[in-house]
Amino acid sequence: MARGPKKHLKRIAAPKAWMLSKLGGSFAQRPSQGPHKLRESIPIGVILRHRLKLALTRREIINICNAKEGNVRIDNRLRRDAKFPVGLMDVFSLDKANESYRVLYDVRGRFTLKLLKKDEANFKLCKVKRKEIGPNKIPYIVTNDARTIRFPHPDIDVNDTVKINLVDNKIVDYCKFEAGNVALITGGNNIGRVGIITHRERHLGGFDIVHLKDANGKSIATRISNIFVVGKGKKPWISLPADNGLYLSALEAKEARENARRKEKAGK
Repeated sequence: MARGPKKHLKRIAAPKAWMLSKLGGSFAQRPSQGPHKLRESIPIGVILRHRLKLALTRREIINICNAKEGNVRIDNRLRRDAKFPVGLMDVFSLDKANESYRVLYDVRGRFTLKLLKKDEANFKLCKVKRKEIGPNKIPYIVTNDARTIRFPHPDIDVNDTVKINLVDNKIVDYCKFEAGNVALITGGNNIGRVGIITHRERHLGGFDIVHLKDANGKSIATRISNIFVVGKGKKPWISLPADNGLYLSALEAKEARENARRKEKAGK
């Protein structure tokens, strides 16, 4: 019987959100231990090789990460580990290409990279997981990316979202978990969808259920642990993926494609 932590990951067992082909080999890159869970993150190597198409082999990935001047930054911090886990809302930057991306989910639950403008690459959103009082009665919060922030604003509570400046790592703003704010769903059947929080059902001894309504008027219900508030009111603080967090059925998607084709023909 094996002892110690596993060091390998079979490709067939890799998270579906990575979108790896079944025939590309027996194994996949296993993320290192870090701020995100294995099944809620994607390694730097997979991003460079399968998403951005900047490398063909593992050796090329290592050369990119280990370059003397440093190429890859996660949340404005230089990372040389090709297996470092990159998770939701992280800002992935390439210094030489002068490009930055935010890691998000699309409505099919797959990781997607959203190209950012320079001003938007300087901040990230973090969900508050815990609020405690530490030694010497110092209050602190713990976020979804394992940050510990001391002396937060007294109004910040669990399930709220804080906006962090990646230059000095300080909280510049926050938005409450309350009805009327826009939120992203980060797990469950409705992963990747965006909607306005309408109300919260409290279930003592069970899971609280949160109800949302998207821009198409469809109602969504999910557990409170899957909710990530991304802005005050109806306007999100971040740029959303191409689908804007709106799920379309097969018929609706077909109709949208046909309408787009008609507009193209009319334009010509």
